Amino acid sequence: MIFSVILPQYLNLGTVMSYTIRQQSAQFKMGISDIAQFEEWLADHKDIIGVSFVGRSNVGKSSMINALFGSKTARVSKTPGRTREINIFEFELNLNGKKSDLPPFYLIDLPGYGFAEVSKEMSKNWNELMGAFFAEASESMLLLNLQDARHPDQDVDRQFYDFIKGFARKTVLVFNKIDKLKTQKERAALEKLKPALSKDYKWIRQMYFASAESKKGVPQVEEAIVTHILEELELRKTHEDSDI
Repeated sequence: MIFSVILPQYLNLGTVMSYTIRQQSAQFKMGISDIAQFEEWLADHKDIIGVSFVGRSNVGKSSMINALFGSKTARVSKTPGRTREINIFEFELNLNGKKSDLPPFYLIDLPGYGFAEVSKEMSKNWNELMGAFFAEASESMLLLNLQDARHPDQDVDRQFYDFIKGFARKTVLVFNKIDKLKTQKERAALEKLKPALSKDYKWIRQMYFASAESKKGVPQVEEAIVTHILEELELRKTHEDSDI
């Protein structure tokens, strides 16, 4: 899906630009599981712009990343909860169907939460890595939280939001596997949940229903990511101009 965004100051004053995520452009840079190494990486990348994915284990996070950025970007694990690394990628945007002149942006795949069959050591490492990320990562990184549309707002999801509420990250909530809801009653119940979530978690900017498998709703999620990136670029440009 191609969509247009008007940027009044950034990239050719007043023109309409059509940006999309450049498929298959995401390049894996590194996987980090060591807290000291991750804190060093964050210190060296204070101003990065991009999107971070997080969700309950087995929610389809890797499949959604592949749907948005191109097949085989993220490895789909056969053992949910096993991956404890933070995986870092760089990706590009297209402009009007061709590679844009913008620099690469960052895609960060955060390890899943709420998987019971992990050791205490792995759980402790998760807490340290995620604590460092939310405390120190660039404020220009959008957080995209995935939940299962069939089982939304689980205890582990609420525990995760309690974990991050002090950081007030710009967050998009995506209910994945919407194609698995077979009845209108199920869909209506999910729709009714949205106002309560908006009230409880005020840092959530938008909510979307999507399916990585059928691709339903994926273009809207892509639009949210790209719009965030362009807004951050515009804010950065405005700040630079004000400092002159």
